[in-house]
Amino acid sequence: MRSLPLTLVARLLPVAVLAAAGVAMTTSSDSDAQPKPSASSPRPSATPTATASADPTSAPTSDGQGDGTAAPRYPEPPAKPCGTLPAGTVKELVPEAETAGTRLKTSDATHRSGCSWHALSGFDYRWLDITYDVSASASARARTAQGSGPSTAVPGLGDQASVSLNVTTDDDQRIREAVVVARDANAVVTVTYNGGDFETHEAAGTEEIRKGAITAAKTALAALNG
Repeated sequence: MRSLPLTLVARLLPVAVLAAAGVAMTTSSDSDAQPKPSASSPRPSATPTATASADPTSAPTSDGQGDGTAAPRYPEPPAKPCGTLPAGTVKELVPEAETAGTRLKTSDATHRSGCSWHALSGFDYRWLDITYDVSASASARARTAQGSGPSTAVPGLGDQASVSLNVTTDDDQRIREAVVVARDANAVVTVTYNGGDFETHEAAGTEEIRKGAITAAKTALAALNG
């Protein structure tokens, strides 16, 4: 049996709490979001994610007329983002994770919310996070950058969606990550899903990570409609 990378051991000791230990939060770009990625993290150190442009000055009046645009379809992101994924889905995508998740901290809960789940099952690591960005205008403006790898369209997911895949290596540990960005009206849902085997040091399978990210994105987007 191969040993864990030294950087991982330093972050996750003692062994008794490996399954409960997490890697740095990446769902938030807010200045007060926590924790920040570190150079020793076994997950990709930086993954650009799409965000909706929330511009309160462009918001229409309550009758939907205001600046001549329609009222936004989604007035705010889910108030309980950790409840948008069923427990069964969380257990399937992130074995051994606490299904309650960890809620994203944000300075503007009226426009942004999110949740993350992460765990080790033996030496098999998985990380999943979901971020909701809701624009005050009727149509969200999503950044085109989705991830550090090439992206492909995901038909039938919101008004527009894409998935990007990437593999990074840190201290001989390979991590495969998928980022799905889906826009529906004035909301953007961003899902990040990654994983690797800390015994073999190999990244998780391409199709597993890709399909898992898309599955989470479909469920997360559907939660916007109740």
